[in-house]
Amino acid sequence: MKQVGVILGFYLLLIGCTPVTQKQPDIQAFSTDGKQVQVYTTAENTELRLSPTAERVFEPADQAREDEVSIFVNPNKSFQTFWGIGSAITDASAEVFAKLPIDKQDEFLKAYYDRKLGIGYSLARTSIHSCDFSSASFTYVTDDDKALKTFSIEHDQQYRIPLIKKAIQAAGGKLPLYASPWSPPPHMKSNGDMLHGGNLLPEYYDSWALYYTKFIKAYENEGIPIWGITIQNEPMATQIWESCIYSAVQERDFLKNHLGPIMEREGLGDKNIVVWDHNRDLITDRAHTIFGDPEAAKYAWGIGFHWYEDWAGGEQKFDNLDNVTESYPDKKLLFTEGCASSFDADKYQFWPNAELYGKSMINDFNRGTVGWTDWNILLDETGGPNHVKNFCFAPIHADTQTGELIYTPTYYYIGHFSKFIRPNAKRISTASSRSHLLSTSFMNVDGKIATIVMNQSDEDISYKLYIGTDAVEETISAHAIQTLVY
Repeated sequence: MKQVGVILGFYLLLIGCTPVTQKQPDIQAFSTDGKQVQVYTTAENTELRLSPTAERVFEPADQAREDEVSIFVNPNKSFQTFWGIGSAITDASAEVFAKLPIDKQDEFLKAYYDRKLGIGYSLARTSIHSCDFSSASFTYVTDDDKALKTFSIEHDQQYRIPLIKKAIQAAGGKLPLYASPWSPPPHMKSNGDMLHGGNLLPEYYDSWALYYTKFIKAYENEGIPIWGITIQNEPMATQIWESCIYSAVQERDFLKNHLGPIMEREGLGDKNIVVWDHNRDLITDRAHTIFGDPEAAKYAWGIGFHWYEDWAGGEQKFDNLDNVTESYPDKKLLFTEGCASSFDADKYQFWPNAELYGKSMINDFNRGTVGWTDWNILLDETGGPNHVKNFCFAPIHADTQTGELIYTPTYYYIGHFSKFIRPNAKRISTASSRSHLLSTSFMNVDGKIATIVMNQSDEDISYKLYIGTDAVEETISAHAIQTLVY
């Protein structure tokens, strides 16, 4: 853990962004005149982890040439407003956190939520009762309680709620939280089981809709504000863990005729509802079915998505996000879950896992995504706990035998975004002249721009970052990511 101490020391040197207290600046007024560029780098086969590596100054530059690599940033062209980046606080994460020594708990909270000492997470997700990353299946009601008179979140008060409260405090007192169900209670389903798919029985549509409202009110009575909900985690996947199937039409009608009206009836019409919450491959069909119906669409803030379509033999379908953005520009895109699966303790430092994150985040943001949520915020040395042994990686693991925290490269790759792009930033036009480099840029409300550059190749690459007729020249190592702040 000596390396972690050194890394956290570097954080003291990092420049944080001004809090969101200012009016969004006139981006037409941006000038490179005399502007310095601070470069932060994380690179494979080095000790660099979100480390300050260079200071540059914009200088007049010649026309970009075909034989050089260029990145073009235009602050005068802006797109979506950034909401935030974070992870899910699951039962598994909370149970592992509770096993850590107090000093390691403090380190963990600072590493994720502190904007100067850590990577400044600004949103969170949690589950409505159990998911696979719980030690066992459970609900908030007793069997066959259609009226929900036995509803209680007592289970969550032991581990999950205390961690969420500490995360909110570590984030400065504000941490937008949204919640997702993996399955209704068994008695509400066609298969009488929280696991293995099944469908919500029509006679329980209203009861299940009311269940969401009781969850929101119970958490807010604990002093935990709920930003909103997703309707169903992965509604087209029959899993060996908690799962429930909704066709596009079923989800549309449940939202339109039950969940939306009942949320309003219960005084929760201001809460945000996110549909789909599954992979990019089928996202356009779900969007057309729900957003194309005005009575359903009026209840939906936006659409959530995961990245697992490529793990079933497909490929990451980033272009489908373009289709949704172009078709329904008033609806938001939210990345709700992603992780590296097939846990192996020998692969904590496996670099392709981190590059999977960088590739997804850059492509998702460049296609209109406003927020990005990783899966478990913390797991143990087995990749769990998980009651069906569906073990996976997290950005930080805890060895519960030694009490040590293990930081993976993924943690730093996410930090290149979350630390420097703050809520209410605007994405601005950014393009690379060569496919070796991926890039995106955001302008924060204080006028600072963060440009993220990722090199997926096996070679170091020199490039110029242009704004108008001025440029800075930089080199990025093979398999590295940089954030340029200016």
